[in-house]
Amino acid sequence: MAKRQSANAEATPMRSEQAQAAIDNALRTLEAEGSGIDALAASLRDGLGTPFAAAVELIRGAQGRVIVTGMGKSGHIGAKIASTFASTGTPASFVHPAEASHGDMGMIAKGDVIVALSWSGETAELKNLIDYSRRYGIGLIAMTSSAESTLAKAADVALILPQAREACPHNLAPTTSSLMQLALGDALAIALLESRGFTALDFGMLHPGGKLGALLKTVREFMHAGDAVPLKPLGTKMSDALVHMTAKGFGCVGIVDAQGKLAGIITDGDLRRHMRNDLLEATVEAVMTKSPKAVRPDQLISETLDILNTTKVTALFVVDAGKPIGIIHVHDLLRAGAA
Repeated sequence: MAKRQSANAEATPMRSEQAQAAIDNALRTLEAEGSGIDALAASLRDGLGTPFAAAVELIRGAQGRVIVTGMGKSGHIGAKIASTFASTGTPASFVHPAEASHGDMGMIAKGDVIVALSWSGETAELKNLIDYSRRYGIGLIAMTSSAESTLAKAADVALILPQAREACPHNLAPTTSSLMQLALGDALAIALLESRGFTALDFGMLHPGGKLGALLKTVREFMHAGDAVPLKPLGTKMSDALVHMTAKGFGCVGIVDAQGKLAGIITDGDLRRHMRNDLLEATVEAVMTKSPKAVRPDQLISETLDILNTTKVTALFVVDAGKPIGIIHVHDLLRAGAA
């Protein structure tokens, strides 16, 4: 008796014409959504630019947080926009409009600014939030496609998105419109970031975890210092330099001048290039690479990793005012999860 086919059995492979149809559908989706972004950019260069700048100023002047709200797909996009605001220096929270009507309105205070998303501008669940903002003088920014909508007319600033066809073949499922809302939210976040002078170090303070957090830390947090740093003065014999280099375990030794400044470096590669019978009797000056690449103690790990990859080296000396105060190895970055 034949075995019953498992529910987890592999699906029948798509025929070539089916696969091509799927690819064609994907391309049409991307083209439709791309046209929406193009329309949004054109609108920002024209009439949308003025209210956009006003929205940035309203948020910049707020004493409290940005409260982002929206229903359905607009709500999901709003939650992402709130998260982007918060991670780029603009304190923000997402408040669900239906929950706001059942007690969460208390999360919104004077000094806050509400950013309300609704493509139609007539989302019924937003009515109580709109009324609340008007009653207590809370700034309201609308993000909608209808200038004549209830939301747009009630708002202090109305960001009117241009009409665009959804990628859905029935022009119903929010696709292009959702992407346009998301893009405009990102544009607001980045405009606010730049206007406040928000730096990569500030970003790192808000992203301490994972690989991103590691990349935004500084060299000082990972470098080896003190006696661990392999250093020898000019004039040292190669026999002594090699013993020191081997003992420290970084695959290199730094050479310092009489003022204690980094004058050169000797690596495994330098040894191979200068291999000869009298190598051990030579002085370090004859072998070292002069003016080696180095990093600052306050340099970001992301920048350090880029230098390591570009120069194809595994370790860099850390210098302050020209003097080596530490060394950082690619293995340190691997352990930290940055590489």
